[in-house]
Amino acid sequence: MIKIKVFEGDLEKNIEVETGASLLEIARKAGDTDAVAAKVNGRLRELSFKLFSDATVSLLSITSNIGVDLYKRSISMLMLKSARDVIGGNDDDYRIEIMYSLGSGFFCRITGCKRDIRITDELLEKIKVRMNELVARDIKFEKKTYSTRDMREVFNARNLPGKAELLKYRRSSRINIYELDGYQDYYYGFMVPSTGCLKAFDLVKFADGFVLVIPLKGTMELPKEYKPQKSLYSILNGAEDWGRQIGISQVGELNDAIVEGRTNDLILIQEALMEKQIADIAEEVVKNDKRIVLIAGPSSSGKTTFSNRLSVQLRTMGKKPHPIAMDNFFKERENTPRDAEGKYDFECIEAMDLKLFNDTMTDLLNGKEADMPTFDFVVGKKIFNGNMLRLDADDVLVVEGIHALNPESTESLPKESCFKIYISALTQLNIDEHNRISTTDTRLLRRIVRDARTRGHSPQRSISLWDNVRAGENKNIFPFQDEADAMFNSAIIYELSAIKIFAEPLLFSVPEDSEEYYEAKRLLKFLDYFLGIDVQSVPNNSLLREFIGGGCFDI
Repeated sequence: MIKIKVFEGDLEKNIEVETGASLLEIARKAGDTDAVAAKVNGRLRELSFKLFSDATVSLLSITSNIGVDLYKRSISMLMLKSARDVIGGNDDDYRIEIMYSLGSGFFCRITGCKRDIRITDELLEKIKVRMNELVARDIKFEKKTYSTRDMREVFNARNLPGKAELLKYRRSSRINIYELDGYQDYYYGFMVPSTGCLKAFDLVKFADGFVLVIPLKGTMELPKEYKPQKSLYSILNGAEDWGRQIGISQVGELNDAIVEGRTNDLILIQEALMEKQIADIAEEVVKNDKRIVLIAGPSSSGKTTFSNRLSVQLRTMGKKPHPIAMDNFFKERENTPRDAEGKYDFECIEAMDLKLFNDTMTDLLNGKEADMPTFDFVVGKKIFNGNMLRLDADDVLVVEGIHALNPESTESLPKESCFKIYISALTQLNIDEHNRISTTDTRLLRRIVRDARTRGHSPQRSISLWDNVRAGENKNIFPFQDEADAMFNSAIIYELSAIKIFAEPLLFSVPEDSEEYYEAKRLLKFLDYFLGIDVQSVPNNSLLREFIGGGCFDI
């Protein structure tokens, strides 16, 4: 017998089990029927894992952050297996690609067709019925180990070149493959124990594909009505088309370009595209005679570099931009709202002195001179040092802040004078046909590298704060992205190969006994898919320089 200390949230139980008992058996003996994975002495394990010595086990539910990741991968494989059962045909007749996140779901397409396969409501309903049948059967996700070389041949034969190319750069000669009722696939990360865990999903026809709708984070509930974000889709679809045009839409193709010595060309092409997109936005501002440009986006989107590069483009068109940080319009510390824990809530819109901001912007638009404040974060007060500003005919205010797109921020300003821009790193690259690259992971890696370089923050600190950062974004930024007049995608197709050399040493430094260890190891495994590149060829005005350093802007 072995002794197991079991944690379910804050609840602790001590139990004894037979040597060699699985984590699933341990969870059931502890009375937990909802666990989908567990941490054993701090290391993440699937419930099929067996224990042969005393251990501390933390059970994880499907609504935990890790459980959500397991759900996403597992529901994707269930959908692919069910679609194969419904559509039938040979392995190389077609493929279903999981393209990118679109709200509370994943946009998918059927590609590589050798016969006429049309996405209809009737087809999606049949696939849903098959998914529910497999859920009712509660089939296990089985993990098996195969030769990497053999699986490359299998994926090539199945018309999945992205998976085959990815495995070409895998160092290990063996690979773990998941099997579901005879259907095999490769996934980046663990699965839930069985299909019985996957009870909430939907399939919704959209554009030239469909959306696999998943539960809202932290729940097992689907959104009441799935509404695809059309502007976001347009940006993502455009980025995907561009990636295909240059022959790089998946990690294996990026690695091929690096091996073949095409890195410098790739950098030049990406930076030229980004410069053109910024110039196009500047032209819109000038053409429509906008006097105030308002920029917002989630953390580590590159807002500061974008603002600087937009200002440069405005100058080339005869305008004189004036950068304005909304942070300088915070309320005095004693008037700052507090959150549920009694801490100052600097991210809520109520922390902003919106009356002063609107009054100041109105005065400037009316040709008056305004005293521009600087917020002293040490004493918690706005300081007025006689920084006077008056707008001439060709002057433009470039305002950056997390609430810049919120209509409350500009409620007394004339709409015809404002131009709002939403910026985010909307990754156009995927690991392979069925494994997405999360935009969130890209931004987290940017933040880890930047904060270590500029603020002296450890990677543990950056990781530990990330959930709170994302919660603030969900409340204060994402709901207002459709207010934007323009959207700018700051993702850089080569950036993960560049940032890898900065991020890996930081992630390796995270202690094994820390709460952030699992996330650090997950990111390290993710970066292992990429070949690294020399960053000397990255231009000093590149948006990437905001994070890795060596840029020409004062940030």
